[in-house]
Amino acid sequence: MKEYKLKINGNDYNVVINDVQESVASVEVNGSNYKVEFEKPIVKPTAIKVVKTAPAAPAVSAATPKPSAAPAPTAGGTTVSSPLPGVILDVCVKEGDTVKNGQKIMVLEAMKMENVIEATADGVIKSIKVNKGDSVMEGTPLAIIG
Repeated sequence: MKEYKLKINGNDYNVVINDVQESVASVEVNGSNYKVEFEKPIVKPTAIKVVKTAPAAPAVSAATPKPSAAPAPTAGGTTVSSPLPGVILDVCVKEGDTVKNGQKIMVLEAMKMENVIEATADGVIKSIKVNKGDSVMEGTPLAIIG
């Protein structure tokens, strides 16, 4: 269960995501229950690596989420997934670019912090799954490295 406080067009919403199964989520918005259908089934992340950058103004430091496992290569390549919900601020590579493990490929803003998304393997960017300005959920595939 994940809880979010959202402000949309000046209105406050308390959103609780209770359960997600394939392409349907059970959510509660300000106490009312809804079933939300996604265009595509939610894919569990195979690899996550996050490095947080320091904010411009002094702030209380936050713990960096740690990936639970090393990137899992698949038949289509290694998937780099979003470690948390946020907005893509910058895409630093394009399809066909050669990258090294640990190289910055994107910047994700989450909870008013900029998170550097790094390549989780050496290889060539086979596919970029998001664009600058896109909102993503935790586990959303961002790029495929082959």
